[in-house]
Amino acid sequence: MNDNTKPVSKDPVRLNKYLSDAGVCSRRQADRYVEAGRITVDGQPAVMGQKILPSQTICLDGKPVSVSRRRIILAVNKPQGIVCTTEKREKDNIVDFIGYSERIYPMGRLDKDSEGLILMTNDGELMDQILRARNYHEKEYLVRVNRPVTMDFLKKMRSGVPILDTVTRPCKVEKVGPYMFKIVLTQGLNRQIRRMCEALDYRVRWLKRVRIMNINLDGLPVGQYREIKGEELRKLELMLKQDPKKSAGENRNKDE
Repeated sequence: MNDNTKPVSKDPVRLNKYLSDAGVCSRRQADRYVEAGRITVDGQPAVMGQKILPSQTICLDGKPVSVSRRRIILAVNKPQGIVCTTEKREKDNIVDFIGYSERIYPMGRLDKDSEGLILMTNDGELMDQILRARNYHEKEYLVRVNRPVTMDFLKKMRSGVPILDTVTRPCKVEKVGPYMFKIVLTQGLNRQIRRMCEALDYRVRWLKRVRIMNINLDGLPVGQYREIKGEELRKLELMLKQDPKKSAGENRNKDE
């Protein structure tokens, strides 16, 4: 099996996993489709938690779904104004914007008002591994704000900011200009950076994600994509196998 081939199980699998592996949507979205009655199995409405065999006919909105054996992982430089969703009713959805020939979906989200790196795939297991907050995977951003970046602001951002009924994890923050800073997060709360800044009486004027784990933009033009493969893919897979908390601790020690 080469780097870009996915194993296809012959055993019964949960319907939401099958749809995720098929590149239709995430498991959570698959459950929503089932609840909405948009999924059928051999012509019958699907039920939550149902297990299916690959030999059965699975349809979304009446169109057959099949799992591709080729694993697809794309690095996309998302422009502002594009929405990270598979929902066709959103006219600026990223799936239509990319126009890829096979079914893929975004790994997580990047705000409509933000730009930069978003990964897209048809591999549900890989997506789950990368998105799990407990895995402490790094995501790096460049941010411009409306006020000068001070040492007090940097210190508070690094130590954790109260938002959304919690306190953000300690993170790496570095000033890169009078109004700009670089931040590396290991969690993905909703609109986290914007909320952190607002809690400290700052406003984000521009935000760009430049790295997810070992994947970065590498000069990729805005609106373009490239496939993740070869050594870059092998390094990503190796990082996913490492102890996330140990790695995070080592990184923090290097910064102290």
